[in-house]
Amino acid sequence: MNNIWILAEAGDGEGQVITMEESSGTETQNTGTLENGANGTTETPQTQSPGSNPLFFVMIAVLGVYMFFIMFRGPKKKQQEHQKMVQALSKNDRVRTIGGIFGTVLDVRDDEIVLKIDESTNTKMRVSPQAIATVLTDKAE
Repeated sequence: MNNIWILAEAGDGEGQVITMEESSGTETQNTGTLENGANGTTETPQTQSPGSNPLFFVMIAVLGVYMFFIMFRGPKKKQQEHQKMVQALSKNDRVRTIGGIFGTVLDVRDDEIVLKIDESTNTKMRVSPQAIATVLTDKAE
């Protein structure tokens, strides 16, 4: 008979001997505890369920905070920046709307902005403040 000896060690320093006996094509597995050579005691490994680790709950809490910042804080910050940009608009600012229309600001009110679209025909357009995508500077033109 051939015996195969395997020494398995758990994370906390406990060891366990696993032997496999091969006899006539069938394999059987025997497990036993390894005696500690220092003080002659036998130790059995203790198992913990995966959900009972306190580190698991900490990781879930960190993941929840991370998801909060990604899902809620990012869009809210972007909305605040857009609101500041619209409030800073003044006469003769060049803007681009979300529809891709370029114009010059003629008048800014609470609920609408009047844009001058064409210089030659003096075409004007009223848009909502949410329709302003960007304020163009001399460098961007």
